Amino acid sequence: MVNEPIKPGDGPIAITGASGYIGSWIVRDCIEQGYTVHACVRDKSRPDKVDHLTSLNKSGPGQVILFEADLFKRGSYDSAFETCSAVIHAGATVGYNRETPQEVYDGCFTENDHVLESVIEATTIRRFVFTSSFAAVGHPRPEGYVFTEKDWCGDNLEGYKGNWSETRIPENRDIAYAMAKANTEKMIYQAASENGSFNAMAILPLHVIGPLMCENHDQGWSWQNCMKQMAQGNPYKKTKGGRMLWNNVDVRDVARAHRLCAETSNIGNASRYILSASDPSGELFTWELQQMMRQIFPDIQTIGGEEMSDGKPAKPTYNSPRSYCTLAREELGLQTYSIEDTVKATIDSYYQLGLLVK
Repeated sequence: MVNEPIKPGDGPIAITGASGYIGSWIVRDCIEQGYTVHACVRDKSRPDKVDHLTSLNKSGPGQVILFEADLFKRGSYDSAFETCSAVIHAGATVGYNRETPQEVYDGCFTENDHVLESVIEATTIRRFVFTSSFAAVGHPRPEGYVFTEKDWCGDNLEGYKGNWSETRIPENRDIAYAMAKANTEKMIYQAASENGSFNAMAILPLHVIGPLMCENHDQGWSWQNCMKQMAQGNPYKKTKGGRMLWNNVDVRDVARAHRLCAETSNIGNASRYILSASDPSGELFTWELQQMMRQIFPDIQTIGGEEMSDGKPAKPTYNSPRSYCTLAREELGLQTYSIEDTVKATIDSYYQLGLLVK
């Protein structure tokens, strides 16, 4: 049956983007539950990208099998998806590099079209779980507004002041990325509904932090890398003066939520789940994150971050985005790490990998 949940004995799970930060933790989580994982990577001959995955075969109880695939090549995923009961699509190449805004928008559709074609070709897949983004949810709202899964970017058009338009895509990267994520998410739901042989769900992560599995997960644009920079005493540079509200979720919780989407019986096509803080304790302004890091790591001499004045934030921070992973906890039964555990595990992993020195 189309909505029947999957279990390890039903066949392999295919995971795209398997060597990435989130994808790698999805692979690990599935293997720990006994699944055979078809891990899709662009180049399985690169030790820096795949050794941390193949090493999981030593502990089991599941196993990982590597497949080479390219999101921009039609049919590239056909062999990887063959006999699979579910696909977790965590792979993405656009939005992280130096593409133009138009290339970001167009590329999202091309990538997802190719993956969907291979899903349909396989005929055995019952669940398709898509890694979307909170960018598909967030839109202009007053400070303190709590976003839920009912929200979509593009809501409250007046708040965009004329910027929410396809005519603005070539010149506005943020609009291009958000519009692409939202529209491809809807495209996937429609494809699943029209095909009728599988259901599609989406995970929408916010600020993902947590332990790294390999050195390659220390990407310069990532939230975890920002924490490393802070631990090195450097100012937080993504926003003016370092001012930001971090709405944090553990990468291990994000991974588990993907698997639970494939396994949970009481959800259907077009179910979507924000992965963000479990409660207000996980929502931290940069200066609050600095304080927490000082408490957890008292031996670090200087914790960088927000611009301060006499021990207080130099200027106020815009109080957004507020959001909680309540629906994932209620419908998927997701149990989450505390923010203290997540912050500690993030920095500890940098020490363990030799990317930070005590």
